[in-house]
Amino acid sequence: MREVVIGICGLGTVGSGTFNLILKNRDEIARKTGVQLRVSHVGCRRDHPDCDLSQVTVSRDVFAVVKDPAVEVVLELMGGIETAKDLVEQAIDNGKHVVTANKALIALHGMDLMQRAVDNQVSLRFEAAIAGGIPIVKVLTEGLAGNENLVVAGIINGTTNYILTEMEQAGNRDFSEVLAEAQSLGYAEADPTFDVEGIDAAHKLAILSSMAFGVPLNFEAMYTEGISAVTSADIKYAAELGYRIKHLGITRKTDNGIELRVHPTLIKKSAMLAQVNGVMNAVLVDSDAAGETMYVGAGAGSGPTASSVLTDVIAIVQGTSTTGLGYKLEELQPLQMLAIEDVISAYYLRLRVMDVPGVMAKVSTILSQGNISIESLIQKDARDGDVPIVIVTNEVQERALNTAIAELEALEHIKGMVTRIRVFNI
Repeated sequence: MREVVIGICGLGTVGSGTFNLILKNRDEIARKTGVQLRVSHVGCRRDHPDCDLSQVTVSRDVFAVVKDPAVEVVLELMGGIETAKDLVEQAIDNGKHVVTANKALIALHGMDLMQRAVDNQVSLRFEAAIAGGIPIVKVLTEGLAGNENLVVAGIINGTTNYILTEMEQAGNRDFSEVLAEAQSLGYAEADPTFDVEGIDAAHKLAILSSMAFGVPLNFEAMYTEGISAVTSADIKYAAELGYRIKHLGITRKTDNGIELRVHPTLIKKSAMLAQVNGVMNAVLVDSDAAGETMYVGAGAGSGPTASSVLTDVIAIVQGTSTTGLGYKLEELQPLQMLAIEDVISAYYLRLRVMDVPGVMAKVSTILSQGNISIESLIQKDARDGDVPIVIVTNEVQERALNTAIAELEALEHIKGMVTRIRVFNI
């Protein structure tokens, strides 16, 4: 039986999970593929107590792995960007296939790395970079390859989904309190910025958009907004209107270009995505032939992510691998990426107005002048001189809404800023 020799760079949560999964399931993998996988070299700063490294070479310098002539497939499972980029480049230049779980690396440098892989006639794959154990890369590049994709939308960060779920289910708990709990449970990092401000999800969405629509990776065109401004009041009002608030990555192909945006979003309670709670991830794909399909699973963790790493390794050893996007690089089309001001959406607006006659009439006039119609409205009783007003609009271009919000905030009887959250209707 043919043997394929693997080197692993990084022995943290994902690296150790992958190492142990190969040992545990190598006989089953051999039955399926006719290939025996063997980890021969591990590069790590420190050993992992749950990994038996007695039969492998261990190097404290991860670059020793990519220089090892026996290693055929390098698994880059370290994280970070600059060192990982140098390591992947050296591995490719040394004629080794590479599997990575590094979404930031692919989102920011993927085009150059894929071209390098093509030039060196090796594979670069990244199933584990998006949504943990959900095989969404394989879905888009193989399972739905015969379709024209129209929309991809997903809950692609477990930390933000956990926080919003807890804020909803607990009633009056605000963001900061639930974030602290998420940190204590290990769902959020000590510095949670990448998660709660949407950067992690944006890296993943840039890759999803490229695969879905055959466009070059373009992280710079992304609109990104986090969840730190979402309040328990917004969650309560959304529920009253029949919605849940989720942090979504949305990419959509329109006649004018590609939408590429990550932000808090109202979704109808009946929608499939609205049912996904806690740290789970989900990706919804709408395509012309298959229609709406959704893929749900653990978005992180040792086992789920290791499963996705091995999906790529198996694709490589079976000889079915590509650069990972599902398109030849020369076939990628640089379509227009829409600015957020050009996106058409429905909107949730929350205003605090003074309890004086005629304010609602002025609000309605401003919206009407901007051709913004109201789908639903909540007006609560006055409290401490304030009247909370919540509006869900019909679809309108964001540029027009921005003008209306500026005019609303200029009214003397509007208190503070207008809260705006986009509504997702597929």
